[in-house]
Amino acid sequence: MYAIIDNGNKQYKVAEGDVVKVEKLAANEGDTVSFKAVMVADENGVKVGAEVENVKVTATVVKQDKARKIIVFKYKAKKNERKKQGHRQPFTAVKIEKIEL
Repeated sequence: MYAIIDNGNKQYKVAEGDVVKVEKLAANEGDTVSFKAVMVADENGVKVGAEVENVKVTATVVKQDKARKIIVFKYKAKKNERKKQGHRQPFTAVKIEKIEL
């Protein structure tokens, strides 16, 4: 069984026991969070829309961290204009505990 959850304007495919990196959440390590399911698939078939309004996906926060640094380099040819920046996107790693139908 797996579900598609919605978080931070992105969708993630999850199953019980998965550890997923989602957009940063306002929760501490060890806290329990829940997500809204957009779709659920199991041995009986696929459920979407009104069929999954009551489906709840619960997860535990594993850690709060930042992703690897990416380099943003902008320049204009023949103008001697250069700008170098680094960026580390924050994320929250969550472990999917249960998909409740």
